[in-house]
Amino acid sequence: MTRFTLDGFDLDGFVAATLAEDLGDGGDITSAAVIPAEARFTGVMDTRDAIVVAGLGIAEAFFRALDPAVRITRLVEDGARVAAHSELMRLEGSARALLTAERSALNTVQHLSGIATLTRAYVDAIADTGAVLLDTRKTIPGLRRLEKYATRTGGAQNHRLGLWDAAMIKDNHIAVAGGIAPAVQRAVAAGIARIIVEVDRLDQIAPALDAGATHLLLDNMPPALLREAVASVGGRVPTEASGGVRLDTVRAIAENGVTYVSVGRLTQSAPAADIGLDFTVI
Repeated sequence: MTRFTLDGFDLDGFVAATLAEDLGDGGDITSAAVIPAEARFTGVMDTRDAIVVAGLGIAEAFFRALDPAVRITRLVEDGARVAAHSELMRLEGSARALLTAERSALNTVQHLSGIATLTRAYVDAIADTGAVLLDTRKTIPGLRRLEKYATRTGGAQNHRLGLWDAAMIKDNHIAVAGGIAPAVQRAVAAGIARIIVEVDRLDQIAPALDAGATHLLLDNMPPALLREAVASVGGRVPTEASGGVRLDTVRAIAENGVTYVSVGRLTQSAPAADIGLDFTVI
């Protein structure tokens, strides 16, 4: 079975740190006291919700870390849309090890599947508008690579991974720099290829473009103003609608002709999927 890999993500380190947080200095005292060392379990991971699955390969790594001989069968793969009560994974191995790894494995799959599922709802909501859904940097510290993997699994594209892969000039940058034009000009002079500029008024568009902006973030604009802004840009650079986007408003926003709609809620507010693991003694 293919091992989970993700650029910039240390799977072994993540698994070790997560288990260490749970085990502390004393280990799983409940399983050690209650479960015979030789006991074996079979288990089924299933979902109580209809979801888009994400994180199964990471869950598998948790179980293998504590029981290298565990037998695991993935019944679906990440990105699959499954109905409520679907089985996701079957496993057989040491009862102590599987019980010890259970919560770390489930927490990860629940969190990432929740993000992927919410993301897919937004993607479906803007279908056929021509707009592309983007995530943001509103992620849990330390989990950005995983959370952005989950949004991609749900059908979105990643915005910036961090502060290093594009300039994003926002209102505070503009205030300190003395205006949009000087802020953008300094980014151009620094040799930055991708320069995203946040604007919230029509009169900011021309100075940003003339100075060298390569992408405009249209911040918290009502629909009528958003349409005017897109028309003013005239396709010269990509446009991105952002700010306060909800599932019930995203389609109306996307229909104004923007290239992208970015949504912080994908990672900031996604509810965990209801996924469980049921064991049977063998």
